[in-house]
Amino acid sequence: MSACLLGKRVRYDGGSLSVKDQIIERWISEGRVVSVCPEVEAGMSIPRKPAEIFEGSGNSVLDGEADVVEKGGNIVTDDFIAGASIALELCKRLNIEIAVLAESSPSCGSSFIYDGSFSGNLNPGMGVTAALLRRHGIQVFSQHEIADADKAIHATSA
Repeated sequence: MSACLLGKRVRYDGGSLSVKDQIIERWISEGRVVSVCPEVEAGMSIPRKPAEIFEGSGNSVLDGEADVVEKGGNIVTDDFIAGASIALELCKRLNIEIAVLAESSPSCGSSFIYDGSFSGNLNPGMGVTAALLRRHGIQVFSQHEIADADKAIHATSA
């Protein structure tokens, strides 16, 4: 699960996106939750400049067709790919099949990401980590789909 959703202050602005949900509380009590922030795992600072995928999505970044760019123009594609790779290795090592990631993030967005213009516009698409996890068969849900993720957990453990 994205660390910011668990209240950890790891977002680019030093904040969190803490989600309070009974399902998450149950998962924590069952020992199902592993926390990760791909950007921090890759060594990026807190706080850091906001970043967006310029003219593409996580899949196009992974395919070398788009870059992740910080506001101001610094290209941080390698950091985002490194963070995604660390998250994937964690999933493989712990046999994680389902991830709940923060929507809209250039790493973790699973349905929508910012369009790269730093104007607040969202486009359909996935972040780099969400795309890499899905390429490896891991089901990815956003914080708005916790009930669906719970159903998927019970379907895979049945």
